[in-house]
Parts: sequence; C-alpha cells; structure tokens
Amino acid sequence: MESDMKTPLLATPASDHSVLLSRDEGGSVIAIIGSGDFSRSLSVRLVACGFRVVVGSRSPSRVARGLFPDGVEVQSQRKAAAAAEKVVFVAVFPEYYHTLEGLKEPLAGKVLVDVSNATRIKGGAQSNAERLAELFPQSRVVKGFNVVSAWALQTGAHDGSRQVLICSDCSDSKATVLQLARGLGFSPVDMGGLCASTDIEEAPLILFPSWSCPILATFLLFLFFYVYSFLRNVLLPYLDHGENNFYKLPLVTVNETLPAVALVTLALVYLPGLLAAGFQLGRGTKYKRFPDWLDRWLCRRKQLGLLSFLCAGLHAVYSMCLTLRRAAGYTLLNAAYRQVKAGVENSWVEQQVWRSDLYLSCGILGFGVLSLLAITSLPSVGNALNWREFTFVQSGLGYAALTLSTMHTLFFGWDFAFFRGAYPYYLPPLYLLALVLPCTVMVGRLLLALPCLNVRLAKIRRGWESAQPWAPKDPEPGGSADADSQRNCDV
Repeated sequence: MESDMKTPLLATPASDHSVLLSRDEGGSVIAIIGSGDFSRSLSVRLVACGFRVVVGSRSPSRVARGLFPDGVEVQSQRKAAAAAEKVVFVAVFPEYYHTLEGLKEPLAGKVLVDVSNATRIKGGAQSNAERLAELFPQSRVVKGFNVVSAWALQTGAHDGSRQVLICSDCSDSKATVLQLARGLGFSPVDMGGLCASTDIEEAPLILFPSWSCPILATFLLFLFFYVYSFLRNVLLPYLDHGENNFYKLPLVTVNETLPAVALVTLALVYLPGLLAAGFQLGRGTKYKRFPDWLDRWLCRRKQLGLLSFLCAGLHAVYSMCLTLRRAAGYTLLNAAYRQVKAGVENSWVEQQVWRSDLYLSCGILGFGVLSLLAITSLPSVGNALNWREFTFVQSGLGYAALTLSTMHTLFFGWDFAFFRGAYPYYLPPLYLLALVLPCTVMVGRLLLALPCLNVRLAKIRRGWESAQPWAPKDPEPGGSADADSQRNCDV
C-alpha cells in the first residue's frame, strides 16, 4: 500500500532517449560555470525544483557567503565541471570562453548549455554557441535559456508563462535540455539545429519587431494632423490678423489630433481585410498569395488596433481635463457676461442639446466597444475564445466600434461642414479629413455585404475557383500554404 501511495497519479510518458534527466531522492547534480547574477537566479530555480547545484567560480573564496541559496556548493570551475552528472550551464561572458579551455577533460561527453546573448546584430557571423562548440568538440553544446531574465528565474518554481528557445545539433542533448526546461516550469520551443543559435542570441536585441511599422504609421498620422491643426487654427490666424492662439498647442490641439488619429488607425485595421477580399474576388481563387505588403499589413492589425485604443483613451482623458483649464473658466465667464449684456434670459438651444448628447453617447459606446476589442487581444483572453467567438468580437464588434466612432465624429461636426466659415484659408476642418478613410472602409464593407459579392466570396473561401486562366487547376484538398493568411481576410 505504501508503494502505491508513492506512485504518481499521472505517469510521465517514457522517452526513447536514455539521456533524459532522472531525479532520484537526492536530485541530479547540475553545474553552473560562473557566479554572477544569472548563475545565482538559475541556482535558485534549480534548487526549488529539486536539483542539486554546484557553482564553479574562478575564485570560490571571493564569493560572498549567503549569495547563493542553502544547499548550493561553490567550488572551483574544474571541481564543478567534474561534479556535474550530465548538464553544465556556461554562464560566463563569451569573451572569457578561452579561459575555460582547461576544462575540456571534465566537460567531455557532457551537455553544455550556452546562456549568452549577442551584444550586437552580427549579420551572419559565428554565434557564441558555435564558438563554444568549436572550443569543446568532445562536449555537446545546446543553446538555450538566454531569453529568460534573471528576474523570471526567481518568480516561482512553476511559472510556465515564459518560453525558452532551444537549439542543438545533438538531438539527445537537446531532448535533455527540453525536459529540464519543462521541469523548471518553462515552455521550451525546439528551434532546430545549432545554426539557429544566432537568431536566438539576437532575439533579446530586437525591440518590438512587430510594432515598428504600426508605431511609425501612428506617429506620422499624429504629426500630420497636429501640424495641419497648428497651421489652420494657430499660425495662419496669427499671421493674418494677429490672433494669438498659441495657448492651444499643449492641450486643445493635441485633443483635436488624438481622435483623428484613433479613427484613421482603426480604419487601417479593417482596410486590409477589404483589400484582401478584393484580391480574392478579382482572381477568383484563394490559392494565390497576397502581395507581401498586404501580408505584412494583415499581420499588424492587432498592433494598429491597440494603438487606436491608446489614442482614444488619451482623447477621453484630455477631454475630461478641458474643463479644468484656466482658459475654460475665462471662456465661460465671457460667454455669461455677453449673455447678460444682450439681455438673454434663456440660452437653451434644442438642436445643440441633441447634438451634444448624441455626440457624447456615440463616443462613450464606441470607446467601450473598443476597450472590449483591446481586452480580447490579450493572449490569456483570446485563447479562451473559440474561432467563431473571436471572429465575432474582432470583426463584428470591430465594425460596430468603427461605426460608433464615425457617428461620434459626424455628430461633432453636425452641419458645420456645409458653412462657408468652416473653411478658413480654404482648409477643411480636421474632423472632415479624418472621416475620409473610415467612411471609405464602411462603404466597402457594405458593398461586400451585397448578395452578388458575398455569395461569390464565401464560395471562393470554401475552395471554389472561377474559370480564370491564372487560377490553379488542381488545388490540394484542405487549402494551400497561404491558408492562414487567407483566413485573416475574414476580419
């Protein structure tokens, strides 16, 4: 009965590789060459997961007592390498790899895990892991754990929210490190052979690779609308008749620019889907790839949507702060004084009341739906939705947010666009420019909803092809290599 209680309820599947780590009651011995911050954090994680750890230092006597957790032995590098059963982490800077050449004998036949990062984009040069493999030809080098920070190693023994990229030319050694990463609570990703080590080492150097184009597009839109508003409402009135409106630059002009950027950016989220549908209708097939620029655009819609949400949120905060300005108080007092001087007892204007209430209502609803879109973009939330639910939120509610935001802008403009005074210096109002692209997207969506186009598009996306000469004759069942890109067109 006692032996049955010690048997785990969920048995671990047996592996074909005999080199996988097997922890007994004492725990497998893992060595770490190096005594820096990463070595300390890694030892904390390993000890918490039941491993015995030996840290190798060039000067063990200089390592402060209490720097490493209880149970971790700090020895010389040679003794630590000899004590390791199978896995040795190399946690020293690459420029000091040559100092480890004296450890070739104790490290022979063992798995060396290189955790170093690149200091710059090398452009095809030899990686640190490949250099380590040349220095230790009798050892088996595995690249991994370099994308995990020292903080992430100490956040808990079962924190599986971080991916660990791993590559090696030795499949058995790679399987050992993959199993170790799972034992530490991480999610290992097999990146293939050691030739992928350059990309893994340079991964921490790349800053938001999928955000560069969306951020640049949003910044250029903000710059365009801000400069346009500055010229139309501040600079030209000052040059024309000396009207000083420069006080508007920090708050009013920014608050005029943000909703325009948010609306246009939101339209840019759904415009590539319409273009993709147009390509499919024109070609009569879904088995031909989209242009590269459209593929990249489709893959950046999430980032554009989140940036639109950011601009809309900032606009809401700026709008609430408008009444706190000193200029707003002066404007209200001046308006009250003019009303008293004119003898007006009741300034109620029914049309303006309806306009302001509809304008605010559409804005609040649009921002609420946009907030829901932003929340469902989080991986933890999006993964809880099935494909139909996710499509409904991101496509159906997305167009609802675009419609409400467009109506918010239309109610703000009301009928002012039809007055001659709305075009000083022959320049249209800012909101009128911001409405061009969203209205175009909405009209395009309505056209695709027509039965003659909707039915044909649905047939194409289910594999039907028109008898066009450029369409492939015998498509493979189940789609093509571009199937994932084509599915993005549905939203």
